[in-house]
Amino acid sequence: MARITASRKQLKPDPVHGSLLASKFINCLMHDGKKSIAQGLFYGALAIIKERLPDEEPIEVFNQAVENVKPAIEVRSKRVGGAAYQVPMQVNRVRQQSLSFRWILLAVRDKKGRPTAIKLADELIAAFKREGAAMTRRENIHRMADANKAFAHFGW
Repeated sequence: MARITASRKQLKPDPVHGSLLASKFINCLMHDGKKSIAQGLFYGALAIIKERLPDEEPIEVFNQAVENVKPAIEVRSKRVGGAAYQVPMQVNRVRQQSLSFRWILLAVRDKKGRPTAIKLADELIAAFKREGAAMTRRENIHRMADANKAFAHFGW
């Protein structure tokens, strides 16, 4: 059974920028229910972004980074006559956003040895410039979908 959360209905915009996207990201960044720590990390990362990209608005850098990482298509396994095919499929908007968040946070958590706010700022700037680990992951997903487009007719 799928877990369904009501977070979409009861999500409040973040206190500093009034952004629902930032609020959702903070919730995904949060660990063990420690929201104030997650907010501190997120706003710390935005402050670092403001320092490094003075002519850009940090929340816009964040929005663009998330937008750049969103995948348009992905492959899903489909069994047809005893064989499993990797079938390329469109990704719906909600899944695009959650995959984008997941990949950015995975890239941040994979890097070791530096404060999380700095790692998050690095990854967001990299994604904003269409590079970095999260973007690489997106490119790989798109490449796999492209390689398997012969099986697209198995889509359901």
